[in-house]
Amino acid sequence: MSIAKNLLAIKNQIPEKVTLVAVSKTKPIEIIQEAYDFGQRIFGENKIQEMTQKWETMPKDIEWHMIGHVQRNKVKYMAEFVSLIHGVDSFKLLKEINKQALKHNRVIDCLLQIHIAEEQTKFGLNKTELDEIIDSEVFTTLENIKIVGLMGMATYTNNEDQIRKEFGQLKSIFDAVIKKINTIKILSMGMSGDYQIAIEEGSTMIRIGSSIFGARNYQ
Repeated sequence: MSIAKNLLAIKNQIPEKVTLVAVSKTKPIEIIQEAYDFGQRIFGENKIQEMTQKWETMPKDIEWHMIGHVQRNKVKYMAEFVSLIHGVDSFKLLKEINKQALKHNRVIDCLLQIHIAEEQTKFGLNKTELDEIIDSEVFTTLENIKIVGLMGMATYTNNEDQIRKEFGQLKSIFDAVIKKINTIKILSMGMSGDYQIAIEEGSTMIRIGSSIFGARNYQ
């Protein structure tokens, strides 16, 4: 399997305005290095401990994105270096990120995760919870976080119409929020199985793992 070939194939398929996050979770450093050597600089991890170990070892011009569900008590371990946190799904988590970013004199970019899938197992804010956050007075006092966009995951299904509908729903929410928060520019939706539909529906950031690195090893 050629990682460079896989990366090239994906990059040739996506518009320039779409950012590719290479999902490197569970992958060893030597495999990630291959993608790095080909020019990939943005990698996504879902476990903070694993991401921290990779950050300590690998070149420092890599942007590490936390793409998994974040536990508040773990934020402190990545606050020093994380470039973007994708899955901010509660006000409490947002406040914790702000607190830990302040300790490192940083402003951490965040995406608010919106629940669009029919599956209850997926995390995310509903429209009411989203509005409560961005309309609250406390939100304006959080100076060490910057909301730069929204993220959402569609239902895991072969029904393309349903996937398209869910991505379209997120794009509508994005268009409404952009009028309230002027720092918003990223709409992160789409993974290996559905990124082409996501791009058609307005995605500006996709997260691709298995199509670059092959199947994941969870042992």
